[in-house]
Formats: sequence, C-alpha cells, structure tokens
Amino acid sequence: MGRHSRTLQPVADRAIEPSGHEDLAKSLYQEFGRPLMAFTLNLTGHDRQWAEDVVQETLIRAWRNADKLDREPEMLRAWLHTVARRIVIDGWRSRRARPQEVEEADADSVGVPDESDRTLAAMVVYEALRNLSPEQREAVSQTYLRDRTVNEVAATLGVPPGTVKSRIYHAVRALRRALQDRG
Repeated sequence: MGRHSRTLQPVADRAIEPSGHEDLAKSLYQEFGRPLMAFTLNLTGHDRQWAEDVVQETLIRAWRNADKLDREPEMLRAWLHTVARRIVIDGWRSRRARPQEVEEADADSVGVPDESDRTLAAMVVYEALRNLSPEQREAVSQTYLRDRTVNEVAATLGVPPGTVKSRIYHAVRALRRALQDRG
C-alpha cells in the first residue's frame, strides 16, 4: 500500500456521492497524475500535448465511473494505466486510419519514380523471408500476404492459434533483425 493509501484514504473510507466525485478526481490527479503523465508520455512517443489530453480523458473516465472503481490504490493505478493505454491505442489507430496531410508539391520538384530502390527493397525482403523456417514463412505468408486471421491460419495448418501467433512473433523479430542488418 505505501504512500498511495495516505492520500486516498479519505476518499476510500466514505461512500462517493455525486458531489464527492469532484473530490475523487482531485485525489486521483494529486496521487496518480505525475506517474500517469510519465506513463502516457512514453506511450505517445513523448508528445506532451497528446499525453496531457490522454491523462485528462483518463481522469474524466475515472470520474464518470467513480461508483464502480476499486479504491485500492494499486487497483486504481492499474485501472488508470489500462484506460490510458486504450485511449492511446485508439489514438494511434485513428491516426493510421486518416491519411496524413501534406503540402502539395511544386510541379517542378516532383521527381520521376526510380524503380531500382523498390526492386532492391523487394530483394532484401525476399532474402530475409528465405532465412525463416518454413513454418514461420508460412505463418507470415498466410497472415500478412494473404490477409488471413490467426484462427483461419491455425485451421488451415491444423495447429493451435497460439502456435501461429508464436511463429509470427518470432518470424517478425527475425525479419526485423535481418532488415536492420542489411540497412
């Protein structure tokens, strides 16, 4: 329990009425604001504004769910970190879903695509794939190249989904290492 219980004890000891939600929000911010901010800064790639928004949204959600929260400090911390992580994941997903805005290029500065870079990259990836075990190569091929789910691949290969996940995990790590080694 340690230092967390000292600050939250008054909030934890009484039943939270609607008017007491404000006290909960203040207590949560005082007790968990700094560590939650540090946690979200890491998750957001050190984007301070985004991290502040995530902390604020996390505390708003805690306030909205005050009557459902477990008042044990470690449970509160875990709940807050889980909510913050989910908010950041949603943010990353929405950023990937929207095309990034870019300035229109000057017509004189637009270059002609050079296929040699693309060909070289394809050769490097092909070579890296050849160095995987046949099982890993098949798992990557089925999931990434054929766009199948882990469960579909597991059914096709006749292995448990966990085995497919493991093969993909190790294959991606091996590919990443191989591609980093090749520049």
